[in-house]
Amino acid sequence: MTTDSPGLVTEGPSLTKQQAPAPTAPAPSRRPRRIRATVEAYLLIGPSLAGFLLFLVVPIIGVFALSLFSWDLVGTPQFVGLANYRRLAGDGAAWTAVGNTVYYVALNIPAQTVLALLLALALNRKMRGGKVFRVLFVLPWMAMPVALGIIWTWAFDPRHGAVNHLLSLVGIAGPNWLTSTTWAMPVIASVNVWQYTGYTMLFLLAGLQAIPEQIYEAAAVDGVSAVQRFFKITLPLLRPSMFFVLITNVIGSFQLFDTVFVMTQGGPGTSTTTLNYYIYQQAFQLFHAGYAATLAIVLFAMILLVTAGQFLYFRKRTVYDFS
Repeated sequence: MTTDSPGLVTEGPSLTKQQAPAPTAPAPSRRPRRIRATVEAYLLIGPSLAGFLLFLVVPIIGVFALSLFSWDLVGTPQFVGLANYRRLAGDGAAWTAVGNTVYYVALNIPAQTVLALLLALALNRKMRGGKVFRVLFVLPWMAMPVALGIIWTWAFDPRHGAVNHLLSLVGIAGPNWLTSTTWAMPVIASVNVWQYTGYTMLFLLAGLQAIPEQIYEAAAVDGVSAVQRFFKITLPLLRPSMFFVLITNVIGSFQLFDTVFVMTQGGPGTSTTTLNYYIYQQAFQLFHAGYAATLAIVLFAMILLVTAGQFLYFRKRTVYDFS
């Protein structure tokens, strides 16, 4: 509508065109950029992912497939379905090996962790020769387990061993350590505690040194005692390191083999026959490869369950940022 009256706004086609907003250019699509970023990410993780698939996933699938067969490592595998699992259900020796494995883990992990924590706390203090002590404590971990097993077998010899000789100096008659169903497993656990405590100590010491001193200084100003600082500050902030060492040490403990193989060969009787050693017996002494694969699946399931439990426990109790 148009008007010739003064002071009135004239509307027309030309003004309507001027008031219409200019068309905006379409926003560039983010999809090509997202695809490119995804491809780059997969290229970066490709080597690790390939190793994970080739050396973990594929072997696990292969072992599970083998557990469905009967095979003597020489002839043609015969498919037996779930027969090996039914055999496992009634195999008392296998469940004894499971119990021995759990017993060993219960002996090894608490003792190793507590000793490593005490050593880490001691070495975390400024002391002369601290670096020398760190090296000395880690040296056993660097030694070959088989060589250490031979040395400790001699040390625990009931007649000529160093352990019973030292006990005799204080009037104590030492037992037959490695031929006793009571003492054989604790001896094996003590050997592994001695070997791996220094390794565990290194990680706990690194965790202690990562805790800021300002936290302890503020606690001291507030009058918090040393015991309270340990339980309220040190242990909670040490959980990332504790989580790592518990995961790795528990997995390694469930896989115990070399010390048993060298020192006791699963004896006396079956008192030190761990599940990993029983798998070896079934596969390479009795040539029951399919049944050994079934036992390996059981061992894998045990480790997986315990590891998952540790993840669930530490997931919401671990602090990684101390700032």
